[in-house]
Order: sequence, then C-alpha cells, then structure tokens
Amino acid sequence: MAREVTHTATGPKIITPADIDAEKGDVAVCLCGLSEEYPFCDGSHRRTEGEDPDERYKYVDGERRRVAVEFCEE
Repeated sequence: MAREVTHTATGPKIITPADIDAEKGDVAVCLCGLSEEYPFCDGSHRRTEGEDPDERYKYVDGERRRVAVEFCEE
C-alpha cells in the first residue's frame, strides 16, 4: 500500500500547552498526512481502512482514489 500525500507546510510547528486536548489531556500528531488539522491528528486515518496493500491511493476532498503506478525500466 502506498499513499500520495501533499504537504504544504514550510517550516516546523512548535507545539505549546495550548495544543493539548483538554478532554484527552494529550497531543496527537498526524502520521497519515490526511488530517485537516495537520500536523495534529483529527481521525482522518480511519478513511484508510480497507486499503489494498498492492495499490497506491490519493485522497482528494476526503474521497479515496486509486492512482496508476508507472514503472520505468533502467
């Protein structure tokens, strides 16, 4: 499984005490790249359930799309 993710951040994000979730008492950092609250997790990774390990995906406006994989011969 592969996922294409476009990041638009241009620098580091400093996490402060204000970033701590008052209800959960923690900070969850996004590792899937799909969060609307990036760099923080918003649960968007749940959309990746059921991805085929032999496919490549791109998520556009919350919709999963298969991406053609092209191989180049050397």
